[in-house]
Parts: sequence; structure tokens; C-alpha cells
Amino acid sequence: MESQKQLTIGLFGFGVVGEGLYKILQQTPSLKATIKKVCIKDKSKKRNAPDSLFTTDKDEILNDPEINVVVEVISESEPAFQIVKTALKNGKEVVSASKKMLAEHLPELLQMQQETGLSLLYEASACASIPVIRNLEEYYDNDLLYSIRAIVNGSTNFILTKMFEEKLDYKEALLLAQQLGFAEADPKLDVEGYDAVNKWTLLVNHAYGIVSHPDKILFTGIQSIQGSDATVAREKNYDIKLVAQAKKLQNGKVAAFVLPQFVKLNEPLSFVKNEYNGVVIESGFADKQFFYGKGAGSFPTASAVLSDISALRYNYRYEYKKLYYHKPHELTNEFFVKVYVSFDDLAVIPKDKFEWIEEWHSDAERKYLIGVISFTALKESNWWRENNTSLILTPDPIIEDVEIRKLKKKSLELAGL
Repeated sequence: MESQKQLTIGLFGFGVVGEGLYKILQQTPSLKATIKKVCIKDKSKKRNAPDSLFTTDKDEILNDPEINVVVEVISESEPAFQIVKTALKNGKEVVSASKKMLAEHLPELLQMQQETGLSLLYEASACASIPVIRNLEEYYDNDLLYSIRAIVNGSTNFILTKMFEEKLDYKEALLLAQQLGFAEADPKLDVEGYDAVNKWTLLVNHAYGIVSHPDKILFTGIQSIQGSDATVAREKNYDIKLVAQAKKLQNGKVAAFVLPQFVKLNEPLSFVKNEYNGVVIESGFADKQFFYGKGAGSFPTASAVLSDISALRYNYRYEYKKLYYHKPHELTNEFFVKVYVSFDDLAVIPKDKFEWIEEWHSDAERKYLIGVISFTALKESNWWRENNTSLILTPDPIIEDVEIRKLKKKSLELAGL
């Protein structure tokens, strides 16, 4: 059997994750992996590591023939892309945690992996400590993946948990998340769904072989969810979660989006509280499987980086089986969704865009309706993001074209029309 190779690492970034990785590697000498140099932006900052370890010159790592692995955990996505690209060109394998960079440059990065034959691993980029990418690659490497639903952003989940359990309003819960370090000073990337859709772009690729761009997947965050929405959810025995969902439809195409969703209290995703993440995978014969773990933080994220580093000792690489060995799936907007919409003024709601409206409440402190609308109509308009309007999907929200005709006929009969 081939013995494991010695890994000499050049690390970019020494923030929460970089420092976490440095500490973990000191505690795992059996790994045969050592950090030779760390590239940082500001040399004057005090750090818990010897000064000789640090440099501000990226070429000191990228051009060092002894360094055979580059680990990239910086926050800016364009510099991260340049680092990864140069490292692969220079014959170095790469481990990255930058979901935005990976999601925005996926086609080029796939091509570079094919051209160089080198590994680019990024388990840490989605769901931190949960090994979801490797599972989608290895265990679900067939055509039987029915759906995948996940909570992939710890900050928004923390805020929603506080809104439900401590009845805080959105602004109070966001402030608390910032104070505890779960949300950035500029929380827009988390609360408006950008972080989640970047992760989802990567997971949809490993689940279904779809090479997409975050711009192509419909998403929003939790920024417009109000206390009154939480009250309605509680009355109906639901939680509200920001859910990333992808589902294979009967026509073989895939529906994918990241939107707030009502979740039944006995559903696995309802158990995912605070900064935790959770993934529910449904496949043809295995029924539902639930992965649960910390979705953010120094050690959980660093543990995923560590797992990728240790896989490199045995020359592991993603094979992208769904993309290269099966007929890749494609995304579609041709389906319907059942939605809850709350609003102040009925004039801003395009009632004619709904197939039908099942519930209508105008007496509550805030008006709301539940109805069925085509996904294309949502994608092509913005009314549901504006004018203090809040849109939340109902449980099992996807309705396919074939079902819609039956349901429409039934609802007309019930209405006596």
C-alpha cells in the first residue's frame, strides 16, 4: 500500500479559521502535515504564533517548491480566486473555505482541476463541521437523490431561534447575534441570503451535477420576517427557517432555491437551533437521512479544513461523478409554490398572479394570505421583497404542473364554481 505523503502547507489567512487550524495541527502530529508559512495582510497585528511564520508576500508561498498544499481561508473572494488559480498552476493542491469565491468561479475551477489533475477540496465552505460535500460525492453518487433540504447559515438560524424562543423582534435578535459574534458588523451577506445561496450553488453541483452561478438561483434572506409572522407560525405549529432546497421533479429537472420556509415541528430541520446547521437528504431507497452539526466557528470550520488536508495524504479528489459520468441535471423554473405572504397594504399584492388563494386574513394586526403562485412569476418580479412585504414558503411547498391542474379543478369545485 502506498504510504501517506508528507504535506507542507502554505496558509493564507490567520483569522478565526486560520488560527483554529494552526492550533489543531499542533495537536495532531500524526497527520504528517506542517504549516511552513502563513500569508497575512497586516504584519503589525499581535498573533499567537512565532513571527517567523508570517509573511505579507503571497509569492513566498506560491513560488516555494517545498510547499505542496495551499490552504486558503481569507474573506475577500477575488484575491482568494487569484491565490487558488496560481497555486493550481504551480502544481500545488488546494484546500479552500471561501464559498463566495468557489460559487462565483465554479466553471473555471472545474476546468482547472481537469487540466492540472490536482485536488481542490472545500468541505469547509458549506456547513462547516458537517461532511456533506464528501457524502454527496461518495455515498450518493447515483441517480436516486430525490431531494436535499438544508439550513446552511448559522447566523440567520440563530436570529430566527431567538425570535421564536425568546420572542425578540428581528432587530433585537440581529443585535444579539452581532454581540455574540455570529453575525458580521455588516450582516447583509448572512441575513439577506447571499452566504446561503453561495453554499447552495456548491451543494447543488455535488448533488445533481448542475454547474450554476449564485445569480441563477432564486434566494432571499430573513430581513423582512416580522414578529407577527412568528405568531402565525406558532398558531399553526410551525417554525420558520431559512431553507435551501433542491428537488428532482417528475420531468427529471431540478427545482432549487433558498427562501424562508414554515417547517413542521416534527421535521428534522425544526430541531436545528441557534448557530447549528442541518441537512436532510432523501433518496430513492434510503428514505430520509439527517446530518446535524455546528455550521460556523473556529474549530468546527477548521475541523473540515483538517479533514480535507488529511484526505490529500491519500491523493483524494472530487470526481464530480454526477457531472462527468451521468447526464447532468438542469435547473427549471417550471413549477408552482405554495406561499404565505404578509403585508400592510393589499394594493401591493398582485392577486391576479396567484393561481388561487386558500386563506385570507385581513383582521390580524398585519394582513396575510396563503396561496399558490408560479415560481416563474416570483422570479420575474420583486413585489414580495418590497413595501414591507414578507414571503414564506409553506411546508412541502413545491407543486408540479401535473398536480396543479388536478388541484385547481378541485378548489373550483369546493368553491362551487
